[in-house]
Amino acid sequence: MKKTPGTLIIEATDLHKTYHTGKIQLEALKGVDLSVKAGEMVAIMGPSGCGKTTLLNCLSTLDVPSGGKVLIEGADLSALNEREKADLRANKMGFIFQSYNLLPILSAAENVELPLMVSGHNRNEARAKALEALELVDLTDWAQHKPSELSGGQQQRVTIARSLVNNPIIIWGDEPTGNLDLKNSQQIMKILKKLNNEQGQTYIIVTHDPNIARYADRTIKMESGKIV
Repeated sequence: MKKTPGTLIIEATDLHKTYHTGKIQLEALKGVDLSVKAGEMVAIMGPSGCGKTTLLNCLSTLDVPSGGKVLIEGADLSALNEREKADLRANKMGFIFQSYNLLPILSAAENVELPLMVSGHNRNEARAKALEALELVDLTDWAQHKPSELSGGQQQRVTIARSLVNNPIIIWGDEPTGNLDLKNSQQIMKILKKLNNEQGQTYIIVTHDPNIARYADRTIKMESGKIV
């Protein structure tokens, strides 16, 4: 399916986030406004400590903003309780982190199907969906291998498959190539771009690397808690 960016899927208005550590207050977000259309691949760039990961966490319900509003498909996140946020993450979101977060005792297929098992799918259905997701990242032949038997690039492809297995509308990536060398980083981003074009999901990618950001449809630059 060729992507056709259209309606707004993510809207953030006057977003603030302040962390309180003892007597010190750290203002990580200082009034961020952001809109993302369905099907876009957006890179969020900036130096360490600029607030880009905090922004991703507040948009994706992993953290709660101190002020402002976030809408996902028009739904106000502040109106959702923790169970509803967990259901939103489980059913409509996928996550790709810098660390692969794969369970070493499980095979690639078992790691990919784990989110479905947790959310109540039966084992046969979960395994079928896991194998479909692994096929999307060209790892069908490695489905029964454990993480220790896979290269770093292959492990991150398993992580991508896991993020896709629930057919999400949004995929969040926090430095998804941070642990990889240049060659593997480029391979991973080519896979993500191909999936973005073919599957039509919305991708939000946090990165400090302009070589990664160039794969996105547009780049948002942050500095000191603000979009610049």
